[in-house]
Amino acid sequence: MTSVETFKFILLLLVAVLGLELIARRLKLPSSAALLLGGIAIAFLPGIPSFHIDPELVLIVFLPPLLSDGAYFTVWADFKKNIGGILWLALGAVIFTTFAVGMVVHWIIPSLPWAACFALGAVVSPPDAVAAKAVLGTVKLPRRLMVLLEGESLLNDATGLVLFRFAVAAALTGTFSLQEASISFLGLALGGVFVGGIIGYCFVMIFRWIKLSTLVIMAFFLITWAAYICGEALHVSGVISTVTCGIIIGWYQHDILSAEIRVQGGAFWRVMITTFEALVFILIGLSLRDVIGNLDNHSMSSLLDTMLYPIIGVIVAVIVSRFVWVYATDYLRAGIGRLSGKSVRPASPASSFLLSWAGMRGVVTIAIALTLPENMPGRDLILLSAFAVILFTVLIQGSTIGLVIQLLKLKDDPHPSGLLTAAQAMYRLEAAQLAVVEALAYDEAGVLIHTRLLEQYTYRTNITERYSQAPETFSDQQAAHYDVILAAVAAGRAELLKLHRSGQIHDEVLHALENDLDLQEITAMKNRE
Repeated sequence: MTSVETFKFILLLLVAVLGLELIARRLKLPSSAALLLGGIAIAFLPGIPSFHIDPELVLIVFLPPLLSDGAYFTVWADFKKNIGGILWLALGAVIFTTFAVGMVVHWIIPSLPWAACFALGAVVSPPDAVAAKAVLGTVKLPRRLMVLLEGESLLNDATGLVLFRFAVAAALTGTFSLQEASISFLGLALGGVFVGGIIGYCFVMIFRWIKLSTLVIMAFFLITWAAYICGEALHVSGVISTVTCGIIIGWYQHDILSAEIRVQGGAFWRVMITTFEALVFILIGLSLRDVIGNLDNHSMSSLLDTMLYPIIGVIVAVIVSRFVWVYATDYLRAGIGRLSGKSVRPASPASSFLLSWAGMRGVVTIAIALTLPENMPGRDLILLSAFAVILFTVLIQGSTIGLVIQLLKLKDDPHPSGLLTAAQAMYRLEAAQLAVVEALAYDEAGVLIHTRLLEQYTYRTNITERYSQAPETFSDQQAAHYDVILAAVAAGRAELLKLHRSGQIHDEVLHALENDLDLQEITAMKNRE
């Protein structure tokens, strides 16, 4: 296709995304499953032009912003507290799955070199950040499980990519050194942290004197790709560099970003991330035709005859190995903790089951599979297995995870002891604001000049104090309170539009007042939940 035809085709894909998202909502399906199936259907429609997907381009375009989105909203305290569990999954589970898949494949096809078997394992081993975010964003989980799954999705791509590169090199050269691979992996990880940290802190410093919101939002997008590209260019982990940079900016964003930038940038960022996530699943579906086209000179029937059992073996190994790792290491970590004098309770069977089941694969798996050299042993099997694992995990695991959560009856974690609740924190905030208003409500002669403000802030402080002490008694009143506000906002919006339609106010007045109503509505909706 020409460049113009490619652009038109991408626009058509975005139209398809809108339709598939609406269908998914109507049928109550995960959008990732609908988009993946839609991409497959589009790929084989008559008249659809050949659309070759450059896997390196997919990684560099989609992976950095999607990783940054997860890193930016990472709660550092939770991440640090659960770093052990995250690394057990992001490092241990990926390595264990790689070896488990490699062993199974070599058992089924003894003629396939060990390095090629492990390369296949490395391709399908890392759960995908995009797939995980698309699914986990639609369900409610206990905080600890969400932290583990989100933290794992941020780091495991780096593990899978490094394992894949070493396995491919070993398959092509016939040599492999475990010591060299371990040292190289450590250097890539630490180097990624260093590069991402430097870029993140530089960006924070730049933000302190850039005041124009459009430039700040643009700079944030650029820094997302800069962290990844610089990391890869310096031969360290671009994934870890991007994640580190995103965490640093997310930590400092409350100090360096104005409210206007957060509101505008947040809205723009959400639209872009949603678009990127949708396009990723569409492109994965489209890649099936690319995968089939990249296969060697075999008919589809002969490929299925020779590869059906190995592919089934790969899928089973991927699923079972994660269950084995999660359940075994839960009790192993508890035993190690007891030996070191720490009381570490293993996770509940229900929590371990969910951690094991939530292992969706996606863009990284198909992208690195498509980068395989033409002379790679077992290349056809790796390509078909990669797509089969994505299809199974997204359609089966991703579509059923909500049902699994309901059946397991997982309860949210209790509020951490020693920390303020949201209601208690709100009271402290209101008290601080009231103190300032009380100091400024009187003129130099002691005459009260801001009566309404003082009444308003005194009332808000009293209400939040009562709510912080017994929030359950105010739940119905709170909902009714914000229902009235929402009704008032709706009436104001109707009157505003009536004035505009009758030509009594200018568009600038419309937009200014509408923005005030929008902020009131957003605040009321959020507080009512």
